[in-house]
Amino acid sequence: MNNNNHWIGGNRIELLENGEEFFPRVFDAIREARREVIVETFILFEDKVGLQLHAALRSAAQRGAKVDLMIDGFGSPDLSREFIEGLTSVGVKVRVFDPGQRFMGQRLNVFRRMHRKIVVVDGERAFVGGINYSEDHLLDFGPKAKQDYAVELAGPVVGEIHQFVLRAIALGGKGAGWFRRRLKQAPPASGSHAGEADAMFVTRDNRRHTNDIEQQYRAAIRAARERIVIANAYFFPGYRLIKELRRAARRGVDVRLILQGEPDMPIVKTAASMLYHHLLHAGVRIYEYCDRPLHGKVALMDGQWSTVGSSNLDPLSLSLNLEANVIVRDAAFNKVLWERMDQLMQHSCKRIDTADLASEWSGWRLVRSFFVFHILRWYPALLGRLPRHVPRLTPAEATDLASRRDTGKSNPTGGATQTDAA
Repeated sequence: MNNNNHWIGGNRIELLENGEEFFPRVFDAIREARREVIVETFILFEDKVGLQLHAALRSAAQRGAKVDLMIDGFGSPDLSREFIEGLTSVGVKVRVFDPGQRFMGQRLNVFRRMHRKIVVVDGERAFVGGINYSEDHLLDFGPKAKQDYAVELAGPVVGEIHQFVLRAIALGGKGAGWFRRRLKQAPPASGSHAGEADAMFVTRDNRRHTNDIEQQYRAAIRAARERIVIANAYFFPGYRLIKELRRAARRGVDVRLILQGEPDMPIVKTAASMLYHHLLHAGVRIYEYCDRPLHGKVALMDGQWSTVGSSNLDPLSLSLNLEANVIVRDAAFNKVLWERMDQLMQHSCKRIDTADLASEWSGWRLVRSFFVFHILRWYPALLGRLPRHVPRLTPAEATDLASRRDTGKSNPTGGATQTDAA
């Protein structure tokens, strides 16, 4: 395990469920910013949520705060010129991660996405999770509204998250000198005691931290003695993680998976269901969330360990994307997360039983299981062979994002179909 991953005590951590809890808290924090706001997001749409973020960032910059916004070139491809210039004209630094080009209308930069969702305000408050800035994270969006989670943090761990997002900008092209100067100008890192929770900020990149998040998952599963609950939108993990879940169930741990029953992409459910036989026969309980698309990436083990973040348990997140999770060691937070997950399982999920799979021809099941086993065993190494280019951060005004849509606003529904595995 990477030595840079360490527990930091004295934090206050609050679970935020869906856009109804997340957006007002983030926007209020930005409006109250005195010196600095840094936002990283995979998806930013020019809908009612994106416009609220736009207004909050403009207001902070006009008050004199340093404001940095990083978006992903694949996840946020269609922002209008007016939207971007409305930010840059008041001093907001808008940077695009790997903006890429289009070929016959299709984006080519599918891999190595900047999939993190992080906000840091004045070095004192941070938000980490899976929620993007789009109205499909609000219940009034309708049947396709996403179920998702994030955390708000205060305390010493915020200082580590703050340094991380500044370093990400520096590595994207600004350089070490910029990082040192910006760190000196930044608000003092919050080192004061804010609560009782221990926290660990864990990231995944394509350099030195290629499997840190997966390692933390596997270590927690191995240590579990009573209960494991994993709610994950895109579930097709590597062989080693599947093996740890099966071992845990066989030694008597109550292992439960909450997966998509009404997926935003049908292939998601198809891929996960290919693992059901392996898991069910080992004693793992599987629940499909059926109210609407599940977008969460959360887990809890026993009565202390929990995690919330951007990382799915699928090939993109575990082997290609840039991700960030917060791991929490705190009984009170674990209890809150368990209550939310239990509520889902009791009222919004269908439990999958082996009888539900009995209609499949056993011969085909054996053939399929053989191939799935070997895919799971080898795909991390195979995906790791894809080009490990180091994408640069490009100022938004230097990309084609702002020139492609000179008028009008992005279609958030169309954008959602374009940016799969969000």
